[in-house]
Amino acid sequence: MTALDAYSDRAQEYASALGRLDAMALQDVRRIESWGGGVDGPILDAGCGPGHWTAHLSALGHEACGVDPVPAFVQIARREHPGTEYRLGSFADLQEEHGAFGGILAWYSLIHLPPEEVPSVLALLHGALRPTGRFLLGFFDGARQESFDHAVATAQFWPAEQMVELLERAGFTIIDLERRQDPGARPHASISAVRR
Repeated sequence: MTALDAYSDRAQEYASALGRLDAMALQDVRRIESWGGGVDGPILDAGCGPGHWTAHLSALGHEACGVDPVPAFVQIARREHPGTEYRLGSFADLQEEHGAFGGILAWYSLIHLPPEEVPSVLALLHGALRPTGRFLLGFFDGARQESFDHAVATAQFWPAEQMVELLERAGFTIIDLERRQDPGARPHASISAVRR
């Protein structure tokens, strides 16, 4: 079963458990708010899931749009957050969005990609940003790049330093890297970057 199929089957369960801002770590809320405050132009929430981050950025006054490849997530997002734009789409669709966004949020939306696909997806994300557009990536940090059994579908750990290298190769300049280990959770990292 692909990650797309797995999330399609469990979209409502996932949304009920994790599709709310109050289910998110306060550090993540502050991180995304702070990042959004530095974005000039429309924001794409790439892999928006049930849409809570898109809606939060929109409520803060940003022009934000959420995109997800799972139809059930797009339906849930539209139902739960009327007035915020959501559409069905994939990373491949970004080829048609060259330079369209001032900021792109990819919060745990690359974690299920096969490792060999990550560089090309980062290049697509880079191309969809305006020059000096800002990018924020959240992912599972790890001592080495390896897969693990995620609750929904196989996911990947990425050493933060290795992800930094991939971002730089894709044309990004790194602004900062944050890492933490919350009790009872897998190691977390986020990288803020800008399109060179």
